Amino acid sequence: MTKTALVYAQTREGHSFPVIDVTDARFAVADDSESLRVLIEASAKEETQRRGVPKFIMRLMLKWLTKKSLLARALFASDATFLDGLSTYVMKLGPDNLPPPYDGPADKRFAGSAHLTLLRLRTQQTARLLADGLVADLAGSAGTPLHLINIAGGPAIDSLNALILLQREKPNLLQRPIAIHVLDGDEAGPFFGANALAALQAKGRPLAGLNVVFQHRPYDWNQPAPLEKLVRELAASGAVIAASSEGGLFEYGSDEAIVGNLRALHAGGVGLVAGSVTKDDEARRRMIANSKFKLVPRGLHGIAPLAERGGFAIAQVAPSHFSDQVAWRPL
Repeated sequence: MTKTALVYAQTREGHSFPVIDVTDARFAVADDSESLRVLIEASAKEETQRRGVPKFIMRLMLKWLTKKSLLARALFASDATFLDGLSTYVMKLGPDNLPPPYDGPADKRFAGSAHLTLLRLRTQQTARLLADGLVADLAGSAGTPLHLINIAGGPAIDSLNALILLQREKPNLLQRPIAIHVLDGDEAGPFFGANALAALQAKGRPLAGLNVVFQHRPYDWNQPAPLEKLVRELAASGAVIAASSEGGLFEYGSDEAIVGNLRALHAGGVGLVAGSVTKDDEARRRMIANSKFKLVPRGLHGIAPLAERGGFAIAQVAPSHFSDQVAWRPL
């Protein structure tokens, strides 16, 4: 059977990137228990091999790798303490879908690592939690507008894929006005996300015929007042509202920022929140200690009391290796 051509969208710099669709086998990651076990073992093996390399040799290896791989350069040769949304996005494409100028041999090997495969799984699991959680909410509110709030979402690929999953499995639920609100201080990721939505809405594409708009709002999660204002305005119209933050707030944010944002969402009656939570086991803490990225390894036991202070409780968990993907419901 002939495969459908990939959907492409333009970045602000004029590059053309494939649009991730987790229902497409070219992007999907097998997440059954056996496949997940094999993937986690492969990731652990990669880490063990890295730990066995003397530090001065590792520095030389990374220096060589960053010259050969743009993806590795984003991880190891930048002074940033977090990975920007578009760089993260490209790392989720998989080795066979990398576009120029990220398609060199070193980039493909890097993109095929267990570590980056787990990054792809994170998006897939978050999108699934959102889609599954929205089914009951949407079934009881035919025609009511749906608003998806994505905090630090970059291109909001988890929100887009939640819609793709729902359109594939429960298309009648999406016959309503839909809006994706990306709250992010970066512009490049949301720019691509808006173009990705437009490409997905083209004839014959996964979101064709749906009434979906994409809005970007500059946002600092340490100042949640604009979020609370937005949510209250949306709630006043009787809309169904869900929020997510994959690889963002719940992994990098302070305790105060997490509680403040959840309280803002709770005040507006948001019925579903999904996001990724960095694990807090020894292996993950060791990796973070050797990285420049300021991830906070809370684990489920660390995020649960913060969520409760914000008015939410854990409803579902999709486990992985470096992070657990979580869905919260209001208390």
